[in-house]
Amino acid sequence: MTPQKIIIDTDPGQDDAIAIMLALASPDFDVLGLIAAAGNVPVEQTALNACKILELAGRSDVPVYKGCPRPIRRPPINAQHVHGDTGMDGPELPSPTLTPSPQHGVAFLLDTLANNPAKTITIVTLGPMTNLATAVIQAPDVVARAKRVVSMCGAWTETGNITPSAEFNAFADPDATAIVLASGLPLTLVPLDVTHKFLITPDRLEKLAALSGRCARAAYDMLNFSARFDLKKYGWSGAPLHDPCTIGWLLAPEFFSGRFVNVEVEVASPLTLGATAVDWWKVTHRPPNAEFLNTVDAASLWTLMLERLSKLP
Repeated sequence: MTPQKIIIDTDPGQDDAIAIMLALASPDFDVLGLIAAAGNVPVEQTALNACKILELAGRSDVPVYKGCPRPIRRPPINAQHVHGDTGMDGPELPSPTLTPSPQHGVAFLLDTLANNPAKTITIVTLGPMTNLATAVIQAPDVVARAKRVVSMCGAWTETGNITPSAEFNAFADPDATAIVLASGLPLTLVPLDVTHKFLITPDRLEKLAALSGRCARAAYDMLNFSARFDLKKYGWSGAPLHDPCTIGWLLAPEFFSGRFVNVEVEVASPLTLGATAVDWWKVTHRPPNAEFLNTVDAASLWTLMLERLSKLP
């Protein structure tokens, strides 16, 4: 089978790191590049983190590009209270020799889409959608060449995780989210409704700890660190693991279910900024614009993730 070409737009983030490792460990994918987004930490740090992950996995052949340094029209926020000062606190990873390419991430995205056959490249966004939205503004005809966009973004029944009503990625740049939702791109949203069902329980962590290899050890240390915040916050048996669900859906869509519905995002209200309005019951008669997932076979996805991570160095 010919590997699927993907570009990962990311703001690492411990869960981003696991998602990137999962993609790198899967022969199903040809990872064309990582675009760093401003999100969990500023873009200079997310670009550095992306380089660290690639070197850890022995994949310095994959290029990294810095994207937009701030949201489209709002002050930047971050999630260092969850992910630590570096965004990937937990393991002590060495300073990478790999450095970001000089080309801007949005230019890389547009050039790559323009220079490959139409409908052959999937874009995976793990952070705020600023880079993708900027590309849509600059060259909508070029972005329309993408095969699909898969985004960890939004929430319906799970409301919010950064405000009472908003998921972090949608809240960090709601204007970008709105642009992508209105773009007409084939879009799959992996929201909190799914990721809150994919929990890092103690028995799953034990199985991760049993894997050999520096990547598995780093993944274990990252998840041990980031889980503390959510365990205290939610009081569940495990902390949710968000971003790997995007790669998981690409690998095994049969593990997930959802509906093709209309999704809009609030861009004006101070009270509900970044909230996603999901027309699950199709009461508005607005045209569907996204496949919105809401279930996952967590046990099967965890087994698949462990199997793939075991192949990394």
